Amino acid sequence: MDLFQRVTPAGALPEEGRPAPERVIAGDPVHRTWPLEERGALYAGIWESTPGHWRISYDEWEYCRILSGRSVIRDDKGGEWAIGPGDSFILRPGFKGSWQVIETTRKDYVILA
Repeated sequence: MDLFQRVTPAGALPEEGRPAPERVIAGDPVHRTWPLEERGALYAGIWESTPGHWRISYDEWEYCRILSGRSVIRDDKGGEWAIGPGDSFILRPGFKGSWQVIETTRKDYVILA
């Protein structure tokens, strides 16, 4: 294993999925994930979603940086954040709300479960 790795989907095969049907609010979002690192409770990679809107609930800590696209994240307390290229943020355990992809969105992420 190399001790240096670029965070890029080049050379990695994406995993495709969708949010669970009971979480979908609108649309038919398709997710692609390029998992680049998995070490115990630590995960890192690149994630992408086509437009749609679904409920989210976090049990883990996640750092994200938006690479492309536009989305809106809302919490159940009424908070709303429009995010786009260059935006970075953290979602902490206990966060509940929704993720709405307006334009296909790609992010890199680090998750501590």
